Amino acid sequence: MVHMNVDDTAAMIKDMTIRGAGKIARTGVSALSDFVGSYEGRDMKAFRKDLEKAKKKILDSRPTAVSLWNGVHATLKGVEEAKDVGEAISLVQKNAREFIENSTKAVELIGKIGAKRIQDGDTVMTHCNSSAALSVIKTAYEQGKHIKVYATESRPWRQGILTVNDLGKAGIDTTLVIDSAVRTVMTKVDKVFVGADTITSHGVLVNKIGTSQLALSANEARVQFYVCSETYKFSPMTLFGDTVAIEERGFDEIVKKGEIPDSVKIYNPVFDVTPAKYIDAIITELGVMSPGSVYDVLVRQLGERIFQIKE
Repeated sequence: MVHMNVDDTAAMIKDMTIRGAGKIARTGVSALSDFVGSYEGRDMKAFRKDLEKAKKKILDSRPTAVSLWNGVHATLKGVEEAKDVGEAISLVQKNAREFIENSTKAVELIGKIGAKRIQDGDTVMTHCNSSAALSVIKTAYEQGKHIKVYATESRPWRQGILTVNDLGKAGIDTTLVIDSAVRTVMTKVDKVFVGADTITSHGVLVNKIGTSQLALSANEARVQFYVCSETYKFSPMTLFGDTVAIEERGFDEIVKKGEIPDSVKIYNPVFDVTPAKYIDAIITELGVMSPGSVYDVLVRQLGERIFQIKE
């Protein structure tokens, strides 16, 4: 992980230089670890205040990313109980290392578990640029399975270009398709594997805009639709009725200034929502589960901390 300060990290997450829910979380966590590592003061009250500012700056860079929220809170767990600044710094650095290591291992485990769902000769489709979904596809290929992949372009940021470069370099038979061709291509597909930005307590998927059209097209074509997600992308806030805000971005990602009349509005949502009924299973580092199992996993993992999170 490249060492960066909090300001640079927040800016790069906000302007999409750093993309992908898992990478965003790991980078944000790493920035907080670096922040405390270079902290020179020894007044505990001032330290907590400065750390809170750094935390807010990181979280505000992508308020919709529950992976970032969970990663940051896991990293800062126990700081309030620390006796002095030195103990607090050690704790934050330890928590950050563990989160980054577990996050990386989770992607590898998801790849091994999910690859079992791919058969020799399958044609699969993926969307955007999910490290977890790519881990499943590449693991299946490394196991000797002959597969074909359709990857969406994923406008407006065209993350699909990253995906096809990754798959192509790995030697996998890959075809890039425009987003609006999903329904047409779905007739040639056996399974769909997508990543997740957030999964709510009732198993609803919030992910890159366009994901829901894959799910609907897959359902229509009777194609299995799998979500590949680390459990730290499960949203604890939704247990208490909070909804997931859908981030909207500027018009300049869609059109150039002066290209259309100023009176024309641009709607540019980053994510969309896929109901649980369109998801065949969620592939996690804990195993393959139904969308209905998310609630139980959240409660089991949070334990006594659940009411602290609500506050």
